[in-house]
Amino acid sequence: MNARQDDGVEPIAVVGLAGRFPGAATIDEFWRNQRDGVESVSRFSAQELIDAGWPPQMVAHPDYVPASAVLPGADLFDAEFFGYSAIEAEISDPQQRIFAECAWHALEDTGHDPSRFAGAIGVYAGCFANKYLPLNLSANTKFRQSSLAFSARTYNDKDFLATRAAYLCNLRGPAITVQTACSTSLVAVHLACQALLNYECDMALAGGVALTVPLVSGYPVVAGGLFAPDGHCRPFDAAAGGTVPGYGVAIVALRRLSDALADADHIRALIPGSAVNNDGSAKFGYSAPSVQAQAEVIATAQAVAAVAPETIGYIEAHGTATPFGDPIEVAGLAQAFDTPKRGFCALGSVKANIGHLDAAAGVASLARAVLALEHGEIPPSINFDTPNPALRLDRTPFYVPTTARPWPVGATPRRAGVSSFGIGGTNAHVVLEETPPMRHNTFGGRGAQLLVLSARTEQAVADAASNLAAHLDRNEDLDIVDVCYTLQAGRRRFPLRRHLVCRSRTEAIVALRTLSAEHQELAAEQAAEGAGKHPGGDVDAREVVFLFPGSAARHPDAGAEIYRSEPAFAEQVDRCATLLRPRLGYDVRQLLFPSTWRGPDEIHDDSRGVPAAAFCLQWALAQLWQSWGVRPAAMLGHGDGEYVAACLAGVLDLEAALDITVARADIANPSDAQRAEFATVVARYERKPPQLPYLSGVTGSWISPDEAMDPANWARQLGEPMRLAEGLRELVSGPGRVLLEVGAGNALISAAAAQHSAVERALSSLPPVKTRAESTHLLDTVGALWQAAVEIDWVGFHGSARPRRVPLPGYPFQRRRYWLGPDSGRYEPMGYEETA
Repeated sequence: MNARQDDGVEPIAVVGLAGRFPGAATIDEFWRNQRDGVESVSRFSAQELIDAGWPPQMVAHPDYVPASAVLPGADLFDAEFFGYSAIEAEISDPQQRIFAECAWHALEDTGHDPSRFAGAIGVYAGCFANKYLPLNLSANTKFRQSSLAFSARTYNDKDFLATRAAYLCNLRGPAITVQTACSTSLVAVHLACQALLNYECDMALAGGVALTVPLVSGYPVVAGGLFAPDGHCRPFDAAAGGTVPGYGVAIVALRRLSDALADADHIRALIPGSAVNNDGSAKFGYSAPSVQAQAEVIATAQAVAAVAPETIGYIEAHGTATPFGDPIEVAGLAQAFDTPKRGFCALGSVKANIGHLDAAAGVASLARAVLALEHGEIPPSINFDTPNPALRLDRTPFYVPTTARPWPVGATPRRAGVSSFGIGGTNAHVVLEETPPMRHNTFGGRGAQLLVLSARTEQAVADAASNLAAHLDRNEDLDIVDVCYTLQAGRRRFPLRRHLVCRSRTEAIVALRTLSAEHQELAAEQAAEGAGKHPGGDVDAREVVFLFPGSAARHPDAGAEIYRSEPAFAEQVDRCATLLRPRLGYDVRQLLFPSTWRGPDEIHDDSRGVPAAAFCLQWALAQLWQSWGVRPAAMLGHGDGEYVAACLAGVLDLEAALDITVARADIANPSDAQRAEFATVVARYERKPPQLPYLSGVTGSWISPDEAMDPANWARQLGEPMRLAEGLRELVSGPGRVLLEVGAGNALISAAAAQHSAVERALSSLPPVKTRAESTHLLDTVGALWQAAVEIDWVGFHGSARPRRVPLPGYPFQRRRYWLGPDSGRYEPMGYEETA
């Protein structure tokens, strides 16, 4: 895919999307509701409204409509996840709280962990008027007497929405609060695109949030006002009487297309162009819309995008469903499109389904259009029967679809436009384009895959496993390699970590459900004991110690499966075999893999070749581990395994280490003369001070530079007993170390565990003979290392493969109610007409 248009303007990629809407706790639920034409407006009884705190006389008023598109659970928050105390959570505007959670989910949807993202991430966002502070907190004695009352502004004021999210998610790009009434969040998207194009950041979150107080509410109808007298929003319909208040949050994550392609991001849609303007004063009044200004902003966005209006198949309109606003909007669209073609572009408005989300309205519209492009389907416009005759739709390029319909592929990519207009005249329009199919290279040689999960609590682990299993079950086209890579490289690493080795999506579903059940039981036990609090923050990375067992641990065909499935391992084995052929006179792979590797002669257990074969295996495993980011902080080699440690430490190069290994094998019963001869052999090669610490088998303590470089010290190994116990004792004295046996079997880690109770984690690279598949065992060890807080280079782990980052369920926040209400339990009306 070309990352730039012909005029040099780079499109912006939508790489993440998250939101909570009326009737939809996730983006997937939101799309299902849009596709199925679901109206998510709630209707309340008088008693429900009175219980929520509304004055009875207001609820009983004939002009009061007991309906709105509310957001369930808006009083809940995972305070511990974000490091809030209970009182901090209670004094925070719920808009700030749910925006922070949504920002976290939007970042997760990108498949990037901000702590490992190589660039700056910005935040552009705005919110609805804060009603929690004046109506709840200021009327609450507990708040007024709290020491935090003096610092409540930063938890409530609009100024701090974007910076609070940046702080909680540790984002270091620009954090800018945007406020333009109900065009706020689409203007935020435009500003984020400009910031990316200007290289002010490398990823940007853009969105908005709107909540009111109380959370259960209706609204008063004002003659000539914005809101519908019957509680139904009917965009473009002859019976349209206004919109309905709606509440929710939505955020998109954006990147430059070239960067998204380079990182194999999941690109939901492209933004080739956007524009913002203002009506000025050439209109009936401050709050009135302007045909000319709307037409200009739409035409400008299309010009920036370099797209012809005839190629746009869907318009997600502002669509407030007012008798005055709808005709002006359609007139502006028709003027901007300026084409004689009729009825080719669908017209819709998300407000019919979820009401008017004020500051979040624009990004909710954008989300609907992005999902329509992604799914190749135009959603229906509900509550539409007869067109408003003032629209004159039959004379325009537009039609209103009343059923969901496939979006046909044409001569150009599918394209959509999204409009959002605010009271005061700030207008925004965004042009969207579908993402062309992209190829990716998934390495097929590794049959098993490693799936990792982490969370802060047992219940969160259970929920994460259950949610992921359900997602995999619903999405049969998901590649398990992509799923595993996204979880490995794209999610924050929390203290509670679990891993699974699976060979297919179906196998993963079964294993995840089992894991979920196990942790559900643990969570229930903790709850019964009053435990289950979040463990601390991120876990410090642990050191790994490599243990090389030498030729004593060699057995035929050890590593044969790894040789077939891991190119990085096979490359090193082949390299050693090439260097050894002139020394041994045959291919050492005949000794390593006798069941599968054939040569001109049958080679059995040649005494000179066995140590060399063991060296090859252990060296290749060590190189494989290092290519996956697992690098030793220290090493120990038993017997001739110390030669592998010395080579890895840089004392000898590979060719010299192999020569010395073969030379040692020629000495069966070492005498003083043979030791001297061996020292002479070692002296032929350049020796350097060790760059990594390793233990001497002769002394059982850390080898010094002089010892490592002294040929006589190498000769001492031939006749003196190995001090393995002392060496193991020294290794486990370092706190938090993980022992990793780099060779066949588990002899050294078993000895370490038997001798020292201080060993916390000891793992082997390969299984004992024929106990389990080598690849499964190896991946299980990678998972166990990750679980023990060892850093893994996941890009290196996948080698030449190019897995994609794919959308997966977000972190399962463990929410609790944090809410301070007025002492009286009653609210005085503040009006709704500020919504626009």
